[in-house]
Formats: sequence, C-alpha cells, structure tokens
Amino acid sequence: QLRIVESGGALVQPGQSLRLSCVTSASDFSSYSWGWYRQSPGKQRVLIALIHRNGENKNYETDVRGRFTISRNNANNTMWLQMSDLKPEDTAVYYCNYHADFDRLQYWGQGTQVIVSS
Repeated sequence: QLRIVESGGALVQPGQSLRLSCVTSASDFSSYSWGWYRQSPGKQRVLIALIHRNGENKNYETDVRGRFTISRNNANNTMWLQMSDLKPEDTAVYYCNYHADFDRLQYWGQGTQVIVSS
C-alpha cells in the first residue's frame, strides 16, 4: 500500500514561518507532478501548490503565492512546503499527494495540522 507521511505542522503565531515535510513510498514519485493540499475547518480539501516532476515548474493558489514555496527531492521521495508570513486563514490540515483528480487519489496520509493563532 502507498505510504505518505506529512510532518512539521505546529501552532504558530501570525507572521511566523513553518516548513512542512512529506515523504512517500511511491516508486513512481519522480515521474509525476505532486502537490500540497490543505483542508480548512468546514471547507473542502484543495490544491494549493503544485510542483512538476523535474522540480523546475511550480504553481500556487493565489492565496499562498509569494508566501509559500514548494520543493522536492526525487532522490529520496521527499517534498517540502516552506510557509512564510502565516495568517490565521492558513489554519488547516496539510496533505501531500499526486496531482490528480480527487477520485483518482485513493490514498491520503494523515496530514499535518497547522494552526495560526495569536
């Protein structure tokens, strides 16, 4: 079974930074675009950052552009999300996964909780 493990979430104050990590057992990790998703309380899970398989092309949801940076290392199936200038609305559970339609994402990790609050 595919394993995806997110980590790094924490309680932080507005304006602070945090780095999330993701490791996966996916043998084809380097062949696909992956992304970071988040699910805020009472809201649907959404893609917020995308990185193509070679790591050179990245895309961000408008709300996080300029504050978040996605990166990956295909040698060890690892991906990161560097988050800066965190805002209360960034509070969510963060997940990583393939970039794909939700109905094709058969497995999700447990996610990692980020709480931004004073």
